[in-house]
Formats: sequence, C-alpha cells, structure tokens
Amino acid sequence: MQEFKFPDIQGIKKAYDEDGFVIVREVFDLDFISEVNSHIDWLIEKHPDLETENLGHWLVTEDPFWYRFFSDDRLLKLAGALIGPNIALFAADYICKQPGTGRPLNWHQDAHYWTLKAMEIIAVWFAVTDSKRDNGCVRMIPGTHKGGLFDHVDSDSQNALHTQLPDSAVNEQEAVDIELEPGDISIHNPILIHGSNPNHSDRWRRGGSIQYMTPTTHIADPNWPSAFLLSGDAQEGINTYKPRPHFVEGEHMPFVGYKDYL
Repeated sequence: MQEFKFPDIQGIKKAYDEDGFVIVREVFDLDFISEVNSHIDWLIEKHPDLETENLGHWLVTEDPFWYRFFSDDRLLKLAGALIGPNIALFAADYICKQPGTGRPLNWHQDAHYWTLKAMEIIAVWFAVTDSKRDNGCVRMIPGTHKGGLFDHVDSDSQNALHTQLPDSAVNEQEAVDIELEPGDISIHNPILIHGSNPNHSDRWRRGGSIQYMTPTTHIADPNWPSAFLLSGDAQEGINTYKPRPHFVEGEHMPFVGYKDYL
C-alpha cells in the first residue's frame, strides 16, 4: 500500500499501476471539507426519502456545489497524473454510513456496474469524516485489478449494491483497510476488488466517490445525467456533456465562490 502527501505526487502512476490503488493525504483543507459536510447535511434534509449511502449522480446535473467540488484543481491534478490532461466526469456520489446502522458494500468491482466502452476511468474516494475500520472504511485487495473482470452474483438485502463477487473470486486475507482522515483520498482502478463493512461505531462515516474518465471513454446511456467535460478536448461523436450549472437563490446551497455560478 503506497501513500503520497499532496501536492508531492511524483511516482503516483507507477504505484497506481502496480497495486491498483493509492492513498493521497491532505488533499483538501478542513475549511473546504466543512463545506462538503454542510452540503451532505443540506442534501439529506432536501431528500429525506433517499438513503444516505446513495446520494447519487442524478443529483449532480443542476447542483453548482457538486460542480465546484469535482472540478477542483487539486482533483484534476491527480486525475491528470493518472489518465492524462483530457478529463471528463462520469459520476459522483456521497456514500455516508450512519452510526451503528450503515450497511456493508460486499466485495465487488466497479466496472461490473458501469455501462462504459474503453473503461479509461479512475475512482476517487474522498473522506469527509474519519474513515476507519470500526466505522466501515473502504477495504481493497492489492493487485486484483490485474486479474480481469468477474461475473457478480445476487447477494443478501443488507448489501447496499445487491450483487457481489462470488467467494471463489476473493481472497479476503489479502485485504487492506483504507483508513483516512478528513481531506484524504484514495484512488482505485475500476477492476480492483474492494468493499466495506457495516458501521459499528457511534460516529458517521461520511465520504463518497468521484469517477473521472478520458473523453474517449464512451457512456452507453445517451441521457446519462452527470457527464461533464472538465479539461481538454471532447471526442467527436462520443458522449454529450452537460453545461456548467447555475446557482439559483433558494434552490441551491450557498458556498464560498457561489457568485461565480450566477
């Protein structure tokens, strides 16, 4: 398991290719993380019918704070080091486990769920609260991105994804806990085997995932709600990108810099 401390990321591509994931410490300052936490509170209040483990990408299209978050220069620097200067967003989600009740995400591979062609994509996991073993941090199995994509099977109702890898595909003894502090991130390959346990603690585990892809990666769904071109050039005939959202008083959460979105 290889770690970096932002902004010193020399060698990150080699480490990512070797293990299938990396950890990057102190990417975000705590003032910004406090705003992200407020955004989670705001979404939970606005959408009380949604599970907190699944505040998903369909909420992104018209939300200027989400755009401000996933277009942050710090994230684009990291994405650029791994997939190059042409960067688009595929999806972004908050995945927040409530104290004592947060559900597990059984062992899986992200690529199984994504309707993409080319699959030149990375998944950034960001920590808003501490993310530790006792409150259900992400767990990863190093090197499993080299083993190819497996079929998934139906799983029990407790699993937030409803499908999982068969036991025969997973060597859980090789798993490592990705323990993060607020502002830290991990980045993993879409074929890497990973998951997380329930939150057995008395604390929230708040965080989420942002997926960046190259514009040569084709989204099969033409109505996909969270495709944004963030850096570089689009590819003709591949994907339709959403315009940058505008801030509307009373509809969106105010945040530092929101006037740039008026």
